[in-house]
Amino acid sequence: MLTCMLFSYHEERIERMDIIKQLKEELGIRYEQAEAAVKLIDEGNTIPFIARYRKEATGSLNDEVLRNLNERLTYLRNLEERKNQVIAGIEEQGKLTDELRKAILAAKTLVVVEDLYRPYRPKRRTRATIAKDKGLEPLARLILAQELTVPVEEAAKEYVSEEKGVSTKEEAVAGALDIIAEEISDTAEYRMEIRRLTFREGRITSEAKDEKQQSVYETYYHFSEKVAAIAGHRILALDRGEKEKILTVRIEAPEDKIRAYLKKRVIKRDHSDTGELLARTADDAYDRLIAPAIEREIRSELTETAQDGAIHVFGRNLTQLLMQPPIAGQVVLGWDPAFRTGCKLAVVDSTGKVLDTVVIYPTAPQFKVEESKRILKSLIKKYHITLISLGNGTASRESEQVIVELLKEIDEKVQYVIVNEAGASVYSASKLATEEFPNFDVGQRSAASIARRLQDPLAELVKIDPKSIGVGQYQHDCNQKKLDETLSGVVEDCVNRVGVDLNTASASLLEYVSGISKTVARNIVAYREEHGRFTNRFQLLAVSKLGPKAFEQCAGFLRITDGENPLDATSVHPETYPAAEKLLAKLGFTPADIRKVQASQAEPKKRSGQMSGRKDAGNLSALERMIPDKKKMAAELGIGEITLTDMMKELGKPGRDPREEMPKPILRTDVLEMKDLKEGMILKGTVRNVIDFGAFVDIGVHQDGLVHISQLSAKKFVRHPLDVVSVGDIVEVKVMSVDPVKKRIQLTMIL
Repeated sequence: MLTCMLFSYHEERIERMDIIKQLKEELGIRYEQAEAAVKLIDEGNTIPFIARYRKEATGSLNDEVLRNLNERLTYLRNLEERKNQVIAGIEEQGKLTDELRKAILAAKTLVVVEDLYRPYRPKRRTRATIAKDKGLEPLARLILAQELTVPVEEAAKEYVSEEKGVSTKEEAVAGALDIIAEEISDTAEYRMEIRRLTFREGRITSEAKDEKQQSVYETYYHFSEKVAAIAGHRILALDRGEKEKILTVRIEAPEDKIRAYLKKRVIKRDHSDTGELLARTADDAYDRLIAPAIEREIRSELTETAQDGAIHVFGRNLTQLLMQPPIAGQVVLGWDPAFRTGCKLAVVDSTGKVLDTVVIYPTAPQFKVEESKRILKSLIKKYHITLISLGNGTASRESEQVIVELLKEIDEKVQYVIVNEAGASVYSASKLATEEFPNFDVGQRSAASIARRLQDPLAELVKIDPKSIGVGQYQHDCNQKKLDETLSGVVEDCVNRVGVDLNTASASLLEYVSGISKTVARNIVAYREEHGRFTNRFQLLAVSKLGPKAFEQCAGFLRITDGENPLDATSVHPETYPAAEKLLAKLGFTPADIRKVQASQAEPKKRSGQMSGRKDAGNLSALERMIPDKKKMAAELGIGEITLTDMMKELGKPGRDPREEMPKPILRTDVLEMKDLKEGMILKGTVRNVIDFGAFVDIGVHQDGLVHISQLSAKKFVRHPLDVVSVGDIVEVKVMSVDPVKKRIQLTMIL
């Protein structure tokens, strides 16, 4: 018994080592990094926590690599589990050989495992199983061995049996050939080669079911492209066109080559009788059993790969959108445009509090422009509004015209920004919005959201289902579970990268913090409402259901401004507070000096960069100069060099917001229409969406222009638009062409 247990442990250890080795090779990281990351994940640590506070262990693997590692780890462990199930299943049948076991254990994908298991998998009743029940398997073996000394039909006579349901020798031969056809189909080696040939040399084609029907799929009415070369966005378009019953899609395999390959493998001797039968059987096996299955598998693989690509692009776009810099310190007027029901306005102060709401009717059918302007002027004067956040939905163009006219009539300096309002209507009708604004209608909530998403995009956009934010392509065609997991991971990474104010954050924002569940997020808000603001991070341990492990995971990402300990306002983790305090003391400072740096950051004009009349500790380079030997200092503090470097960055600029480095939105004071655009005109715009074949750029005319992938750069070959541009980038573009009828604008970044 003990020997079995030791063998089992040893086998499991080897298996684990193999997985870590594969992770190392796939991700291009060191073995030690993969091993440490797996260990930390298994211990229940979150990806943001590992990426930020366990850099010493993982060698500074970032959150993207760690998420890829976690995804592959799950797949590889499922693969190992499936291998064990398959081996056990074949062993129960008494058919497991050492060679087969080795082949299964060596398999790198689930597809290969299933190919190897196929001959042993319990089957529903097929033509072959029926023939076996009739006792025709020995005849099949004779034919396949090609060693008959008499004609096949002569040999088949002895298998004719009314009792077993075989009436004629022709029926016996047909049944035997059905058994052979299924055996050919079940041979893993054949299927792998046919799959490889079909993928490498096959073509995916599509035809219209009705060529006269107008649709967005007209490009694919007579379409053909190599399977190995087709782009993901084309696969998703073909899938959707097929689903909508507009297209017929199929894969054209190199059939002649495949049939020749099968016959060469099956026919061992040049025997005219059995050779001809086996040739027909090989064709039957391919046409009836192999080809349909291989086509389904390849179509499925293409779709899965395309969906993964679309999800990846969506995730990258979402990251850029969430990480847009906040516009702080301004009173913003949120404007939700509409026609018949009027434009809903919400005045929001610099903290995000809604001060006032009103509805105006400057658009059709009322056209109460002058009355609307009077209301707007009154609001601007009363609340000192400096910025208007205009949603880009219905009636946005007409609303913008009113805003531009208004700005010319007033003395106050007010600017406006066109904001992508995707998801605002989803949020405004949600349970969360109802709880947040119980006395507002959906229009008022939407206007408030449009204002707030300009003030702090991250804090506002986390309230909306990421799929509704509108920076993806074909997201509704993707695997929804995988899409949700990926986008939730993106939001989680962004929230934790920025950090969250513990005393102002909503429950919807807190639930994305490392280690905090929805329930705990609500409990934090409830605790705050009952006991008042948090004054130190350790008070979190008094929150219901927030234990030591959750505290470890979340504490470093939660900020407390003006708390008891200045370090609580930084990303320094409580576990390293002693080291941070010791470091400050060695440099001649105290934690209280952190407040002075923060104050100087909040007031740039007054910033002197001095702390308590001592050396400049508000600057990272100054801190680095103070520590000539980081290795020695790290050893004295009892921390790693990487942790020391991060600590110096944070103490030099405590509570820094990484979004400050992102491009600021374009503030406008005048309107541009499509009719104003001329070929060759150079403009500045904001990248709104990045897709496989290009980027859509907002140049202020309510119709985003397309920069095709071929027009992104003249200096280098662009494999994917994300290599050149990201959502939120401010870019300079030139107008190539304008089509007012189709509302299409072609732009180029090659100036």
